[in-house]
Amino acid sequence: MSPRRSDPRTGPALVDIAARLLADEGPQALSARRLASEAGSSTMAVYTNFGGMSGLVREMVYEGFARLQEYFSRVAETGDPVCDMVLLGRAYRHNALTNPHLYAVMFGGASLAGFSLGAEDRQYGRYTLGTVVDCATRCLRAGRFAVGDAELIAHQLWTAVHGLVTLELGEYLIAPCDADRVFESQLAALMVGAGDTLQAATRSVAASLPRLDTEVRTPA
Repeated sequence: MSPRRSDPRTGPALVDIAARLLADEGPQALSARRLASEAGSSTMAVYTNFGGMSGLVREMVYEGFARLQEYFSRVAETGDPVCDMVLLGRAYRHNALTNPHLYAVMFGGASLAGFSLGAEDRQYGRYTLGTVVDCATRCLRAGRFAVGDAELIAHQLWTAVHGLVTLELGEYLIAPCDADRVFESQLAALMVGAGDTLQAATRSVAASLPRLDTEVRTPA
């Protein structure tokens, strides 16, 4: 086996390259030959690492959610669960902006070049939502959120932040309602909508911002 194919960096590189090609040039650009050329490897690397193109497409989805979960895992549990929840929202957005091509593949925003994902593949990333559900449970127990279903609250927060991020990546949010302004306002509104007071929510949102750099953007 050649050193190039055994390089552990080849697999992740192919995943990123494939996601970029899908997003930038469409499914016609996704071929083993093109991927090998971009990665500086042999075409066999696609089969060695993923078993073929279908496996590579599936791995893009799995890798996208793995990166999201990595950012979620950096959010510490503190005495202010609402601040923690807001920081999870910031982590979600940060992941999308850091990995925009993978994000498009994860949620069907990019054509999969004729390779289909099964129901199990599409539901694979739901494990990441467990972190949000756990945090919502803590918010409920602390009396910061109104009595409700933690899983439903997590889904509501997910769909709201996902919608904003999708519009942001599509460059639809412009001044005076640019993405930063809308996002900061949305965070407080979502916490109030879940049952928090405006004063407490505003305080927690403000406290979460410096944690984005110290916890999420900088690995432990």
